[in-house]
Amino acid sequence: MTLSRTELTAILIALATTLLVAAPVISIALLALQPEPELWQHLIAYVLPQALRDTAALLIGVGIVTLAVGAGTAWLVSAHDFPGRALMLWLLPLPLAIPTYLAAYVYVDLFEPLGLVHRALATAMSLPGAIAWLPSLRSLPGAVFVIGIVLYPYVYLSARAMFQHRSADFAEAAKILGADRWTTFRRVSLPMARPALAVGLALVSLETLNDIGASEYLGIRTLTVSVFTTWLNRGSLAGAAQLSLFMLAIVGVLIAIERFGRREGSVEFSSENPRLAPRTPLTGAYGWLAFTACLIPALLGFAVPLLYLLRESLRRGLLSMETTVWRDAGHTIALAAIATGAALLLGLVVIVAQRWRGSRLTNLSVAVAQTGYALPGTVLALGLLTPVLFIDNGFSKLAGWLSLASPGLVMVGSGAAVVIAYVIRFLAVPTGFIKAGFEHIPVDYDDSARAAGAPAITTLRVIQLPLLRPALFGAVIVVFVDCLKELPATLLLRPLNVETLATSIYQYASRGSFEEGALAALLIVAASIGPVVWLTRFADVPQGPV
Repeated sequence: MTLSRTELTAILIALATTLLVAAPVISIALLALQPEPELWQHLIAYVLPQALRDTAALLIGVGIVTLAVGAGTAWLVSAHDFPGRALMLWLLPLPLAIPTYLAAYVYVDLFEPLGLVHRALATAMSLPGAIAWLPSLRSLPGAVFVIGIVLYPYVYLSARAMFQHRSADFAEAAKILGADRWTTFRRVSLPMARPALAVGLALVSLETLNDIGASEYLGIRTLTVSVFTTWLNRGSLAGAAQLSLFMLAIVGVLIAIERFGRREGSVEFSSENPRLAPRTPLTGAYGWLAFTACLIPALLGFAVPLLYLLRESLRRGLLSMETTVWRDAGHTIALAAIATGAALLLGLVVIVAQRWRGSRLTNLSVAVAQTGYALPGTVLALGLLTPVLFIDNGFSKLAGWLSLASPGLVMVGSGAAVVIAYVIRFLAVPTGFIKAGFEHIPVDYDDSARAAGAPAITTLRVIQLPLLRPALFGAVIVVFVDCLKELPATLLLRPLNVETLATSIYQYASRGSFEEGALAALLIVAASIGPVVWLTRFADVPQGPV
């Protein structure tokens, strides 16, 4: 069957998108071929041992915290009824609105020797020396706490999606065999939720590995921080590329572990009796204990940072229009809006090409398009540097050939490099949303339109796009907010003298005056709350009778 011009164009754009996402990895591999023997002697002796220890300890620690908090709270709100449960359904996911670097800056400010917590306790106890036992957050345990308390919703949301669909058959069988609630959770519900927990932990691990703001600020020398310092402080692109390849190997291991955790992970309910297990009422002390157990993570991960940012913004009068935060907000919105539009368009074309002409090439395009999220921002920025400079050099040579003035660094100077980084990193979001949306559109619609003589592009415009509107809307808000919060790639690829909200906050924190950037931080959090609430609007499903 011959391809129409529209179908051919879609396939070519899908293949170009594949090359775009793969370009940073190819670039890093080529950079890593350059020998750096002297640098590696230094790295092996002084950098890698600590970086590997800190990275492994951070991943394990954050994984344990997020698994305990996320799975525990998901089980409480899914399997039980208790006072305040309805409120917890909305509060528990909200720490997703707090970037890890913001949480780190807030908690260090609160717990530093002259911070708010120390001053409050000293006043209340009238014994300044009695608060010396307060922990220092500039440590590995501090980093595990800060990062874990804002990333646990990844595990919570994935675990809850499984827990709230518990079959009544399994619960009744366990009860007949004499299992109590704890045994049922440990021996039945938790193993059944393993695939969901694997997905949540994989996302947490990727976010932890991508983090640079919190890790660097808290003094944790992770591999990501080592790539950053090797590139900027030691001026070695090849050494940074070699470290980046090592990080990508770790990413591959994390993805393999997630796939292993999801193997044979399907759970089938009875087709004859598809009842959901009822929630168990918790009253009295047990009910309030459950409420407290759910409230504490939401307070620590969301309410404390939000209230601190509100207090600092109001106390310092930062709501005035005189601050440069509005200029930085304009840069942020412009870059995020362009990247969101580009990512949405490319994601749509990639999925449509697969829908129109399913083949190995289009399937490969979809698979590659969804791998960008696994690239840490620092690694992505390093991988884009060579292609972007190659394009800028091409513009300069073309200008010289035409006897025109050199345009300078077009890609870097215009912010195009930042937009490309955003598109590559977050392209997985629109492709995932749109692919899920198409799965709810019967192929019969396509066949009927084709039989009526409608071109593929008309079918897309008239039938499919209106049905895809919820998926497209979800993809837009998620990608836009992710772009607002993104720090590592923005920090390394932004034009000179251009700051976004995230990089502005980073600069304030680097100078030890994070509170001056409270309004910028508050704007990021405020923009993130809406999408988080939107993603949890279908938080509950009807349960069987108690």
